[in-house]
Amino acid sequence: MAKKATTFEAAVTRLDEIVKQLEEGGESLDSSMKLFEEGSALATLCYEKLKQAEQKITQLSALEKEEQA
Repeated sequence: MAKKATTFEAAVTRLDEIVKQLEEGGESLDSSMKLFEEGSALATLCYEKLKQAEQKITQLSALEKEEQA
């Protein structure tokens, strides 16, 4: 399962590996379900990290505009 300390880049890399494994097939149903579960958690983690980055950029942009005014 995805750890909270996982970086965005590490999560994307692992997610890519999982997608390749699932696309290749050959995994048992149980293994495929575990991979899918892990991938889903990683996708959520990536989405949250992107959302946080977007919010930070918005805040910094607003501060910069205030300082220029």
